[in-house]
Amino acid sequence: MKKQNSIVKKNIFKKIFIKLCRILGFEIIDQSNFYVPTQEKLLNENLHVQGKKSIVLPLGETNISRPVAAFTVIYRSCTKINMLTQSKTRLFDKPKYEYTFRSLNSIISSIAHAKNKFPRIEFDIIVIDHDSEKNHLDQIKNQLDKSGVKNSLISLNVNEFKDNIKKINSENKKVTENQISNMSNIHKSLLLAKQHCKDLIYFVEDDYLHQKEAFTEMIYAYERISSQINKELILCPVDYPYLYSKIDNTNIFLGSQRHWRVVSETLCTFLTSKNILLKYWDKFSSMCHFEHYPFEQPLHDIYKLEFCLAPIPSLALHCTNINSAYGLSPNMDWKKIWDENENY
Repeated sequence: MKKQNSIVKKNIFKKIFIKLCRILGFEIIDQSNFYVPTQEKLLNENLHVQGKKSIVLPLGETNISRPVAAFTVIYRSCTKINMLTQSKTRLFDKPKYEYTFRSLNSIISSIAHAKNKFPRIEFDIIVIDHDSEKNHLDQIKNQLDKSGVKNSLISLNVNEFKDNIKKINSENKKVTENQISNMSNIHKSLLLAKQHCKDLIYFVEDDYLHQKEAFTEMIYAYERISSQINKELILCPVDYPYLYSKIDNTNIFLGSQRHWRVVSETLCTFLTSKNILLKYWDKFSSMCHFEHYPFEQPLHDIYKLEFCLAPIPSLALHCTNINSAYGLSPNMDWKKIWDENENY
């Protein structure tokens, strides 16, 4: 009987101690069973508390000084044009609209996953479409309506921007009509972000398939790393193969479930904050007026001044040609992510 009373008293004291630790903001770990009683989680689960602290063992706790308030996806779609500058076929060899629909489906799934983790963050999707067929626009609208996320679908008017685009590019060649529509869509994206977005903005093209946890990891990483270095960031969700074709010095940061490394180049799919957008507005908008070589050169110039990070392994797949150095990310199940987004 005495032994039973001893166990009861021990359990009562343990519960009181755990409650006290929670009140004081401390975490305790039972290393015998890899359990964190203050969060009621196992050590291999995510121990990040959104907007407050990030915990990565054995490095301990990072206080979040840069919480994320809002997350806007600006999605540039066009189901008519297969490849912007190439005549090659894409990975999986499907019509362009199939990539658009699956890409949008992957974004909606990733937002749904993130909303469960971040109930205080505002999420929304803006689709800017150029010249897709009506039945394709209906499909996009149907996916948006079923998403449960605040959304809007905008049809691009290229004539709004055409006269502001120089017709000869940096290689002294005529700018193609496809590139003019692409530059116009980017311009519209930037203007909408500047006018309406509140915090983080994810600019993305319609041939990227995202893992379900992509946005969750990006938000966790943004809060943690930005708080660590006291700077705003640019995040690219793709571990592009071309980044391994040369030897570059880099820095490695820890996110939640990924390592993040500093990169000096990306394509035109990336996440950043409104603060960064406003700070380098002239650089960003220069892509909309003049075709540089490479096209993303203004972005690369920004990355010389700010941290741009990419995940290892990748959080998204760029569905370009299978032989392209801008396509298949290493150590990723490409077919799995394609099949997961079939039912849109």
